[in-house]
Amino acid sequence: MRLIDRRAEKQALRQVLDSVRAGMSGVLVLRGEPGVGKSALLDYAVERAADLQIVRTVAVESEMALGFAAVHQLLVPFPHSVDRLPGPQRRALGVAFGLVSGPPADPFLVGLAVLTLLADAAEVRPVLCVIDDAQWLDDESADVLGFVARRLLADKVGMLFAIRETMEPDPHLQALPGLRLAGLPEPDAHELLATAVGRPPEAGVAERIVAGTGGNPLAIVEATAELTPEQLRGQVPLPEPLPVGHELEGLFGRRVRKLPTDTQTLLLLAAAEQPGRGDRLWHAAAALGIPEAAAVPAEAAGMVAFWPEVRFSHPLVRSAVYHAAAPGRRREAHRALAAACDPQRDPAPRAWHLAAATARPDDGVADQLVAAADRARSRGGYAAAAALLERAALLTPDEERRAERRLSAAQAHVVAGAVDRAEALLAEAATGLHDPLSTAQATELKGRIRFHCGQVAESASVLACAARRLRPLDPRAARDALLSALEAAVFAGWAPSASLLHENARTARNLPPTGDPPDSAANLLLQGYTARVTGGYAAAMPALRRTIQAFLVDEVDPDVALQRLELAAVAAADLLDDASVERLTTDWIDRARASGALARLAGALAFRSAYVDGPAGRLAAARAAEAEAHELAEMTNNPAIVPPTGAHTLLTLSLSGREAEARATAAAVAREAPGRGAAGEMAMAAYFLGVLEISLGNYGSAIGCLDPAYTDDTPLVGTQALPDLVEAAVRAGRRDLAERALHRLEDRATATGTPLALGLLARSRALLATPAEARQEYEDALPLLGRTRAVPQLARAHLLYGEWLRRQRRRGEARDQLRTAHDMFDGMGLHGFAERARVELRATGECARKRELGTPEELTPQEAQIAVLVSLGEANREIAAQLFVSPSTVEYHLRKVFRKLGVTSRTQLAHRVLDKSSGVFPPIPASDRSLLGGRR
Repeated sequence: MRLIDRRAEKQALRQVLDSVRAGMSGVLVLRGEPGVGKSALLDYAVERAADLQIVRTVAVESEMALGFAAVHQLLVPFPHSVDRLPGPQRRALGVAFGLVSGPPADPFLVGLAVLTLLADAAEVRPVLCVIDDAQWLDDESADVLGFVARRLLADKVGMLFAIRETMEPDPHLQALPGLRLAGLPEPDAHELLATAVGRPPEAGVAERIVAGTGGNPLAIVEATAELTPEQLRGQVPLPEPLPVGHELEGLFGRRVRKLPTDTQTLLLLAAAEQPGRGDRLWHAAAALGIPEAAAVPAEAAGMVAFWPEVRFSHPLVRSAVYHAAAPGRRREAHRALAAACDPQRDPAPRAWHLAAATARPDDGVADQLVAAADRARSRGGYAAAAALLERAALLTPDEERRAERRLSAAQAHVVAGAVDRAEALLAEAATGLHDPLSTAQATELKGRIRFHCGQVAESASVLACAARRLRPLDPRAARDALLSALEAAVFAGWAPSASLLHENARTARNLPPTGDPPDSAANLLLQGYTARVTGGYAAAMPALRRTIQAFLVDEVDPDVALQRLELAAVAAADLLDDASVERLTTDWIDRARASGALARLAGALAFRSAYVDGPAGRLAAARAAEAEAHELAEMTNNPAIVPPTGAHTLLTLSLSGREAEARATAAAVAREAPGRGAAGEMAMAAYFLGVLEISLGNYGSAIGCLDPAYTDDTPLVGTQALPDLVEAAVRAGRRDLAERALHRLEDRATATGTPLALGLLARSRALLATPAEARQEYEDALPLLGRTRAVPQLARAHLLYGEWLRRQRRRGEARDQLRTAHDMFDGMGLHGFAERARVELRATGECARKRELGTPEELTPQEAQIAVLVSLGEANREIAAQLFVSPSTVEYHLRKVFRKLGVTSRTQLAHRVLDKSSGVFPPIPASDRSLLGGRR
């Protein structure tokens, strides 16, 4: 039957197909109630895509606990392409599908593998992926397919989803372009009704059918098929209510019950089994004595096709067949299907069928589900593992074991990102947990859940409690809980967490051996922060230096590195060791990219923006990192990893002179962060805003911004803010405050001894020195800061020196310093400071041209990122793996870069990137420049 109306929907589908044919990509999610025409529209698209490769799958409810099941089915046509994947992607996909052993596969690395496979296949012939009944996708497949759909751009790949509309929005596909299907308009509904009946029914009857079905196409067709000629002529009343939505299932159920018993049983087996799996279906049917001839009545009724693969005519038919059967018959079907599963090849489906065949608690079946969950977890299928463990808990007779399995399920849900479900399970488990270790693990999990939700103050407190409980039971877990509590406390604020931090220090000092070497990176990290809490900055210096060095060597445990590099990088920032901050952050990003740990990668990129690229004056790189961090945080649904207020973007906004945006972001932090107990985040944001105020000459306001960082003294910004506070206090006439800040800076800079610390100390001393001493302090500061990555700090030293020289009536010397400062600020795009230097320079009698903001065709952050990577000699495939896009998308962006910059080769692009005067790119570190010659 042809589709009636749906003009807008058909146009949207044609646009997706046209986009794919034109070398781009397209994604569309069709949402609507059962029977509204989603599957018919997918069929319409498939019929018009004969020139494309079609890969199609239908998700089923019974497979929701089988991780990566839908992805596996979707990739069946591309078995030989897997060997061409980059090594990490190939391993992740192999682990996910159970083909190879290895660490659990990150769903997003699996997603990158799927994206690469589809993009490679599309190079031969464009690809259209069609996913029906997407509400039944297993969580891992939904994550992967949602990831792929969001990363498509210039890949010649289309993706079409059909999803049943429910009260709860789908978290995986919600952000994708979509259309909501309503019932047909009245004229089109009447046309469909006449077509279905063969002639127009009596007018009043037609109006009642159209109104009663709400224009739902399937309801119109199926309802009229049930009506007698007398009812259609209006001679006999119509049934009430007409079948719509769930009522349609009842209609299909009544039709099923009219079929022969063997046919009903065969349909039930098909409904309980995954689509397309005819082998297990026919083995189970044979075991129940069902002949192949039983398929004929079902096919004649148009309900299902058994060859070449099993496929129901509509998802509602499958649902009706299954739910119309009595519970005992459903259990019998699952028992037969379990017997048909190979225990070695299909342990998870077998365990799931056995569970569905069990009517009461059964330890043996529960144990098989736990074993299947362990296998799913080893493949990275944490959502599948959680579902299997939940089912195992229901079948476990012993109350305490049931609670422990719920706890395990909650832990798996947290890793899978289903925090709300994890919290609910944890509450269910709590009353049944009596073992001290289990209760301590439950407390630790609660702390992690609070951190995931952004409640950092509560998280720090709960994790500290967990560490105390774990200390005598599992010292290694206690140490990890203490480190997690420290991480939360950094963002909760050092001062508000003071008592908690001292309590943690006592727990750490009394911690039994963890089983790791005493000088392991994790142990040293805990020792260093414990010393920072109990002995102060200088006392902690040796331990923190050893910690940073431990994390800089390649031998550090990969899992420890990925989880704890943030704390190590924060320690390096506190020590004003800018070189180590950059090395640690780069390693953090590289490890997160390589393992596909996108939530960790989002946090690392946000940190890089605020603590590496921004302080180095590489604003284009900082913005690129911010953009990618936001995208990944949204993709992974992880609000605690990247501050939801955008606090990490404030330094870039402040340095670039975007005053209105910076103030709006700071106001958002002030409104939102207190509710999460995030005083450390507030201090960080206030410090970054203080930099803006200094650039504008608002020194009184700057003191108000910098005071929280000074008072809280969080390792995030407590030490970094000291030179700024000295400058603001001197300029505002607050010499007492300036001297206090300088005294703290002297103690810390002397202890750490880095060029950045000593350079900032000399610059700060100059502000409070006598005229005879100030000149030498500035002269000392310049070469020290020149050895660092902190180019804006060097430019600020030139600015302050020039301002001082002008006030000493040394106009010629002042002009040289101010011109240098202005040119440096202008080249980096630090417009607020550049304007301050321009005004000072004008006071010496020299005019500097005021630079216009922006360029006619500015590169986007991702284009700038790709340009730099190309200039470093990276191939498109390597860049694609780093940025979690396809090689085709890299090529698309690269063409735009060439056009915007007027270059025609990678060599020309490399020279353009190296040209600092372009102002478009961040400078490439000298250590990387040698790569430009040999890797192109």
